[in-house]
Amino acid sequence: MSPGLRSALPVVLFLIAGFAAPLIAVIWFSFMPARTFSFGGTPTLENYTTIIESSNYISFLWSLGLGAVTVTLLALICYPIAYGLVRIFGKWSTLITLLFTIPLFVSENIRLYGWVLFLIKNGVLLGTIKSVFGVEPESILFTLPAIVLGMVYVYFPFMLFPMTLGISMVPQDTRDAAMDLGASRWQVFREVELPLSMPGILIGCLLTFVLAVGAIAEAKVLGGQQIIPITHDIEIAFTYAQNWPLGAALSVLLMAVVGTLVLIVLRRFNLDQLLGRR
Repeated sequence: MSPGLRSALPVVLFLIAGFAAPLIAVIWFSFMPARTFSFGGTPTLENYTTIIESSNYISFLWSLGLGAVTVTLLALICYPIAYGLVRIFGKWSTLITLLFTIPLFVSENIRLYGWVLFLIKNGVLLGTIKSVFGVEPESILFTLPAIVLGMVYVYFPFMLFPMTLGISMVPQDTRDAAMDLGASRWQVFREVELPLSMPGILIGCLLTFVLAVGAIAEAKVLGGQQIIPITHDIEIAFTYAQNWPLGAALSVLLMAVVGTLVLIVLRRFNLDQLLGRR
């Protein structure tokens, strides 16, 4: 065995034990008969048939839709912020961006319940408006906008950090050269800054989408389960329903759908060009 293979062997074994083996186990378990708790049964497509015949597709659509909306809003919000951080703070922009990750040290559920206290009727926001202006607006808590608000808030750092890195990869000399050649400010942004910062934008969008599709706490805490994402159906199958094979089948379908969408997006971009390879 070559020295390179010996050096890589611990990492390969770790990936097999920590990633490949559990994934294979979930895939295999999805073909087990319903409500069995071992791998000894006869493989069957019963779980996938149950999913097709049920209304689980609605949960899939909700998860994908919320993920797409979250990515779109965060892209529109984070790009100007990341651009401003890079242009104002320069080489210190990455360090400043790390400050936005401080909320990640606090439990997500605690932060979401903080939003409940902020949005609830007679809470911080509505209570203040009522006492100052004498009107009592309707609360958005336990509605779709509240869920979107929670997802945008939770996944904000995961979009901002890659975008900041992407924009910081654009050399100032390249901007100056484009301006010297007579390019307008809009042309510099469209032809130089946006294409060269695309790796960070793409990574941020894909990372945020994958995380947002698997979100569950926002729908529970801020949505009051008015909307049921697919992760909620998976949780119910593995816990209250005690139907592990069905939960495994739902998990496999979710991974397949998300993986397919990610691959479709990646195929539309030349990764070698985006990453600066030739």
